[in-house]
Amino acid sequence: MTVRVLPAAGRVAVPWKNGGGVTREIVARPEGADMGDFEWRVSLADVGSDGPFSAFADVDRILTMVEGEGMDLTVGGERRRVATRFVPQRFPGDLPTGCRLLGGPVVNLNVMWHRGAVATPIVTVAVPRRSLALPAGPAVVVVALDGTAEVAGVTLGTYDAVLLTDEEATLRATGHTAVITLTPNG
Repeated sequence: MTVRVLPAAGRVAVPWKNGGGVTREIVARPEGADMGDFEWRVSLADVGSDGPFSAFADVDRILTMVEGEGMDLTVGGERRRVATRFVPQRFPGDLPTGCRLLGGPVVNLNVMWHRGAVATPIVTVAVPRRSLALPAGPAVVVVALDGTAEVAGVTLGTYDAVLLTDEEATLRATGHTAVITLTPNG
């Protein structure tokens, strides 16, 4: 049972695989994995201009816009409007994805996982704006998105996070908070 604090301060901005934006990794498994060999990865991405998203072979993703006015995505030829903050959007990361911003830059919370991994996780992303009990699980990542949150005795400011491993906890949130549950499948 562990609680690992993942502060926003000090996260390094890294260019996307295709150079079209920057990402700040919150946590990945295995620890120290690069963009090609992670089992799963949670990050924040800054999208400052129109253009393609990086493609990730055999990767699924959940994108949640947390700042900005929105974007029109084209995922595998299908248009998807993302104009409401804090609503998770699931799509394959290996389909060609283009982005047109609706009113300036956006920040997205990204959760990505390899669907071909030995223990492909079952991934859920919820963005509650309230208090709730968090069940113990192999990996639960909690990210404060606006306002503050308290979980497992840790107070989180905007974009601070914790990784809970086999730890029951109570979340008390004053704003939107992402709760990402990664459960091995099988």
